[in-house]
Amino acid sequence: MHHTKNETPRTLGDLTWHDEAACRSTGPHQVDPDDFFPQPDEMDRIRAAKALCEQCPVLNTCLEAALENGDQDGIRGGMTEEERAPLRRNFRRRLSYARVNAVLAGHDVHLTHAERDAVVCAAYLDGIPAEQLARILKITKEHAQKRYRETRRQIRDRAVDQKEQAGNGEKTPTSEPAVLKASRTKPSRDDLGTAA
Repeated sequence: MHHTKNETPRTLGDLTWHDEAACRSTGPHQVDPDDFFPQPDEMDRIRAAKALCEQCPVLNTCLEAALENGDQDGIRGGMTEEERAPLRRNFRRRLSYARVNAVLAGHDVHLTHAERDAVVCAAYLDGIPAEQLARILKITKEHAQKRYRETRRQIRDRAVDQKEQAGNGEKTPTSEPAVLKASRTKPSRDDLGTAA
């Protein structure tokens, strides 16, 4: 599910990957879509569907699309509903800097909540006007201004916490929210593309 550095994330509404899917019926190669919706105890059907998925050139894209769309039924990306469940639970926290970079570069990419936070932070640190952030995230100008206020407050609070901890001789905690990690240094577009 990870993108290579040179791979551009799939844009919103892009279904062209369906044309390359191994489960697509074409001419002599007929696939029954019901094969991908077996009952939990139908192990032979599950194995057969997964075997076809293993041959698929768009396996990761299929899995990513299933997670983005919240698909909970059937075999997607070579995984059953039960196998995708932990990924689905953690999906909102996914943070791919390749996806953040793609959005900042003007691509229309589906973002998780953590990735949206990273876009806001990077845009704030880059001095991107709230109007432009609103267009990037498809939100109102007022909401973009609110997101910038929240980001400014988080950065300020983090600086205050660091000063207090330094005064007490304490070390700064290593686990912090992604938006605050991003605020530590102003990332360049190249940095965003390599930190996935």
